[in-house]
Amino acid sequence: MLLRIENEVKEMNFYTVRDLRTTPKSIWEDLAADGEAVITNNGKPTALLIDIADGSFEETVKAVRQAKAMIAFNSMRTKAAKSGYMSEEEIEAEINAARGEV
Repeated sequence: MLLRIENEVKEMNFYTVRDLRTTPKSIWEDLAADGEAVITNNGKPTALLIDIADGSFEETVKAVRQAKAMIAFNSMRTKAAKSGYMSEEEIEAEINAARGEV
């Protein structure tokens, strides 16, 4: 399947949860060759398999966590923009409330 991410098109392998149980060898072979694969459950992507190069486990985990944090941050930023930004006074009040200084 072709996947379009921000004007970049890349071929990606999609496998079902059932494929993972019934044909794991071919999935691992494709993962080694292509570097990534998507696992679907009920037709929806639910997991991303990423090939980890020798000696880069920590770097890969760090990069994935940074990417997930950036996605969460962007989501919060979008929600804030839709609902309106807080004034400096409102921010200060929230900080003081969190610190118990009300």
